[in-house]
Amino acid sequence: MARYFQGREVELLAPAGTFDIFDTVIRANCDAVYFGGPGLNMRMMRKGYNFSREEIVEAVNVAHGLGKKAYVTVNNMLSETDVSEAGEYLSFLDRAGVDAIIAQDLAVPSLLREQGLSLPVHASVMLNVHNAEMVRALQEYGVTRVVTSREMDLQTARIIQEQTGIEIEYFVHGDMCTVHGANCYISSHLFGMSSNRGKCLKPCRWDYRMKKDGYVFSTPYPLAAKDMNMYEYLPELIDARVTSFKIEGRMRDKAFMSALVNSYGEAIDRYLDDPVGFDRGVDSAELHKNRKRDFSTAYAFGKPGLSNINQRYEGTGKFYSTGKVFSTPTAERETNETAVGAVREWLRDTAAEKAAAGTKTDAKTAPKLTVRVNNMAQAKAALEAGVDELFLSGDVLLPDRPFGRKEIAELAPLKGDTRVVLATPRMMNEIHFEQYDALLSGGVPGLDALLVTNIGAVRRFKKFGLPMIGDLSLNLYNHMAESMYRELGVERLTASIEANLPDLAALLSRTKGELELTVHGTPVVMYMEHDLYENTEVYEPIAEESNRYVRDDVLVLVTDKGESPVYKDVHGRCHLTTAKEICMLPVIGELAAAGISHFRIEGSTYSPERLTELLSVYRTALGAPERAGELAAELEPAFAGFTLGALAFRRADRSTPANLPTTLDAAPSAEEASEKRSAAEREPVLQDMKG
Repeated sequence: MARYFQGREVELLAPAGTFDIFDTVIRANCDAVYFGGPGLNMRMMRKGYNFSREEIVEAVNVAHGLGKKAYVTVNNMLSETDVSEAGEYLSFLDRAGVDAIIAQDLAVPSLLREQGLSLPVHASVMLNVHNAEMVRALQEYGVTRVVTSREMDLQTARIIQEQTGIEIEYFVHGDMCTVHGANCYISSHLFGMSSNRGKCLKPCRWDYRMKKDGYVFSTPYPLAAKDMNMYEYLPELIDARVTSFKIEGRMRDKAFMSALVNSYGEAIDRYLDDPVGFDRGVDSAELHKNRKRDFSTAYAFGKPGLSNINQRYEGTGKFYSTGKVFSTPTAERETNETAVGAVREWLRDTAAEKAAAGTKTDAKTAPKLTVRVNNMAQAKAALEAGVDELFLSGDVLLPDRPFGRKEIAELAPLKGDTRVVLATPRMMNEIHFEQYDALLSGGVPGLDALLVTNIGAVRRFKKFGLPMIGDLSLNLYNHMAESMYRELGVERLTASIEANLPDLAALLSRTKGELELTVHGTPVVMYMEHDLYENTEVYEPIAEESNRYVRDDVLVLVTDKGESPVYKDVHGRCHLTTAKEICMLPVIGELAAAGISHFRIEGSTYSPERLTELLSVYRTALGAPERAGELAAELEPAFAGFTLGALAFRRADRSTPANLPTTLDAAPSAEEASEKRSAAEREPVLQDMKG
């Protein structure tokens, strides 16, 4: 079946977690159903809630027999192990006749091209498509539909569709996140469970309090988004040229999903039959009565503010379709000798394996030191310290101001041999593209390169001939995505901040170009449009207490396990950082030997004095790696302590007995022990892709 309004297709797209649910939902009033296969998708947290290969084939046949479509999610970030399996899996999906795949990782279109497969590709919401330039870049790699960023309003969606002709898929109902797609790394840092690889433990649903300006605020569940509900706004969706109305819920039960799909399907039919006489309210009360959380229209009509936050039903901390708790507040892992020793051993093995295999990178020089800064004082301190590359942030944190032509001109006479690199904002709307176009088209004396944050920026700014470096937000996790970015003209990529120890090692074993890694700082682990500072304007203080590690005008999220700073940038977006400093100083020599060529300090939150100290220490360690342990022992943390971040986690492979903890810490804490007890439920094993 197919629905049309004024010649434009209108598709109701429903989810299914199991074949039993699929068999009911596909017969309900929808046009297509999407589901996951045995692995490589964003729903790897619950056993049994994905399809076997045999079920995929049967599902496609059932859908086609009913004149409907079946889409398969291949939408997580792919490790090197995943890439080796994905090629054969994509070939199977092509033979099975699926109507399209939904993908996050740029390795997927690369694999399809390599194998000569013609599977249509829909860009997942995890690609965070938020501007027309990103769409144009993806179209050049065969993408025919994009699931837009959750933060995209309908007016922008319509403009992008009209400019590019792309099919737009838009979430209309279900569970939402407050953080920009693929820009949430906190689950990896706390649990070693990547939200970009289908294993999020939802720290966003915790009961946080806030502190700011010396006051404590009671702010129940400040990151917990309400469920999306666009039921009463179907005319606006159709007017915005949305092709596919997407319902979230691959982990919802059959009865709930069937009733929901039929309600939306019947409403769409009523509108198509009589748009002028359409009654928006029919069945709306019934949907509200059966909700799992309270409802919101999220960003469909502009920034929703605190009205998008759920406060009534988060108190249970439950995963509604199962009653299981996702996670409880947990501290970031403190660096210890056991962890450091394990990282050293693993990286030494990687270097030895590369040497034995004769694998070489294109890097021809000594390791380089890079730093991202937030203001001119930090920039001048870094130049005085002789940093190799100076990254001028495109998301400058308040109260500092953006770097423009004047600031770059002021830095140019001071830079010496340092390359000055201007970063683009992570999220770029049309205004940002116009601003950067205007700046770069006039030439910027003293500017040596660009730090690009999205594929649209790569495409748009290549014409200026400046070298381009891929930033963290490109989420590089495998060599095929790296190759695709290099095709586009990116000279160097930055490894994903989520890469655990074995996955980073695997990436290093395959990459042939220069690779950058964040080795020190408090990197952003949640990047959001949602304004957390608004809470302090709405709620009354309940106590007085200063921040422990940052100045009092910085907002911090507080649990009984610690405080995480939240900074606001010049674009109005919030950046939640780690509480502890990532510190790779003890393993700097092993990282260099294994193939890291550029070592980055995320310096935006440091004083110029602290930044000078860090640059000096790391410069010494890169020149004399045998002193790294000694230097690390002497370095005092500026924040809540030191952590190895995602490198503190490893899978139980590489000759590691399966019953050992997957973390590197010698003695698990009480909450870690609790986590371990339920690991069998939360750490699914990738099913055999060759069955």
